[in-house]
Amino acid sequence: MKTALITGTSKGIGLETALAFGRAGYKVFATMRNPDVAIDFKRKIEAEALDITISKMDVDSDASVKQGMDTIIKQHGTLDVLVNNAGIERHGSVEEMPITDFEDVMNTNYLGVLRCAKALLPQMRKHRKGCIINVASVSGHISNSPLGAYAASKFALEAISEALAQEVKPFNIKVAIIEPGIINTEMAADISVDDTSIYPHSKRQAGLFVAALKNPTPPTLVADKILEVAESNSWKLRHPVGPDAEPFIAWRASMTDEQWVDWNAASDDDWYKSVEQDFGLNAR
Repeated sequence: MKTALITGTSKGIGLETALAFGRAGYKVFATMRNPDVAIDFKRKIEAEALDITISKMDVDSDASVKQGMDTIIKQHGTLDVLVNNAGIERHGSVEEMPITDFEDVMNTNYLGVLRCAKALLPQMRKHRKGCIINVASVSGHISNSPLGAYAASKFALEAISEALAQEVKPFNIKVAIIEPGIINTEMAADISVDDTSIYPHSKRQAGLFVAALKNPTPPTLVADKILEVAESNSWKLRHPVGPDAEPFIAWRASMTDEQWVDWNAASDDDWYKSVEQDFGLNAR
């Protein structure tokens, strides 16, 4: 039986990914900061008789990751698949957002992935097999306010994943990056307006997310892609997911850096008109 460890499984993409792997016959280790909140998750596991073990792991903590990984490896040997899904989002302008928020986002979204990968790589390398799937974002290609801190963490995750893929391929370890667009999760729904900000961008992005979520893309779509990547023999590195993912990436790539800055610095009227014209979304 194949084994998979998935981080950040209390809700959203992580929860659905754990269920997808469990239904596919994997022995799944579903980790989260607070297993006590996973009441509905536990009911689904029991109802479907899935081989999923929920355990506590805080990817922000060296000690928590080491203890969690050591326990699993000691009891079950190496893991076949690691899905680094745990992530948080903080939004605000660079000037106004506290430095602690920047630190928190980077610690979870970037360093958390490194902690988990580094804890597991010696075993994967020893057995000369394994798959590490890192859940990044379209924001790993596109940086715009007020999501600068989040984008910075995902840019960093894209870069380190690309470097890691080069290092471990000779050991038959596959690295893949999942790049969701706007997905119907609590994180996406929490993109809110900061009425106290001197910058207009939080209102714009909140409107864009609300408009996009009127035709929601479920987290199960991302979970299915992650399982597909794990099962595939392909060594493809990047995997955009969702109907808006590739269009968003292509749209940004079609602009020069200066055009991108100007677009985001435009007046409200020009910005909203552009979004409606380019994507058919009323973000007002």
